[in-house]
Amino acid sequence: METIKKIKLGNQGLIVPQIGLGCMGMSKIAHFDIYGQADEKEAIATIHRSLELGGNLLDTADLYGPLLNERLLAKAIKGNRNQFQIATKFGYEIDDNEQLTWQINGKKDYVKKAVERSLKNLGTDFIDLYYLHRLDPNTPIEETVEAMSELVKEGKIGYIGLSEVSSETIRKAHKIHPITAIQTEYSLFERTVEEAGILKTLEELEIGFVAYSPLGRGFLSGSIKSEADFPENDFRRSIPRFQGENFIKNIALVKEIEQLAKEKSISASQLALAWIIAKGIVPIPGTKRIKYVEENIGATQINLTAEDINRLETIVPLGTSTGARYDDASMQQIDN
Repeated sequence: METIKKIKLGNQGLIVPQIGLGCMGMSKIAHFDIYGQADEKEAIATIHRSLELGGNLLDTADLYGPLLNERLLAKAIKGNRNQFQIATKFGYEIDDNEQLTWQINGKKDYVKKAVERSLKNLGTDFIDLYYLHRLDPNTPIEETVEAMSELVKEGKIGYIGLSEVSSETIRKAHKIHPITAIQTEYSLFERTVEEAGILKTLEELEIGFVAYSPLGRGFLSGSIKSEADFPENDFRRSIPRFQGENFIKNIALVKEIEQLAKEKSISASQLALAWIIAKGIVPIPGTKRIKYVEENIGATQINLTAEDINRLETIVPLGTSTGARYDDASMQQIDN
């Protein structure tokens, strides 16, 4: 397999592979298994295989675990830190007993506390890309980004990112310190960032875009045929997109996407990822298995024609309702 082409993420100097590796599913969050149980040895082997193929951008967050995912990455990158680019996130408040309070905290003192903890857990003195995980409704974005800007000056982080924020918030933040990347859910099943004009804002300001859940939380992999396919503790059971009428409708859409993939002799996952890559967006599909990281990275070698893209977007046109992507409480934390 050829190695992955590198691209610019934003205009601040960060160069990354066309596809990253989402590490969230390698740990639990609180009591939830994210996409089923994970095996630490296999997860680390997956990270190492990704690196061999040129996939050296790892995406994590202090929330995952909490803190356990960053500690897992520390084991995987030990002795080889400079070969990897690490992106992590803060904002979901974690107390001194390592418990989630489920509050969002973007205050200056918490920014400082969170970065020191992440540096320690990752076993590094430098984070390549540091994101605010969600907007703190009680703290001006200017205060949070000012604190993050100080971390850049101190050499603790390289570049600043934000996650799940509106165009208005992006503009305010960008005036304080140039933002390198915005991370938001984006897939054939979730295109709110296009509908809300956020992609246009990013293009105008020359900010990169990173797509999490680019396979629609596993839907576009074609491996989910019924609601019974989810393990008991799997958090997707709480998501409206995977329930009742929405589920039935979305399975029908997946079948059409699979048909187009079959014609091209690729998997539905690869087709969904190639569609994102063709737009100059960096997807970070999550997996904890070597075979899937190989398949996902294979998507970087697929060239879609304008006709292919048009056919795909005709199957799931902009504005198609596939069901809410989170439960009500989590949707409240998204900055619209």
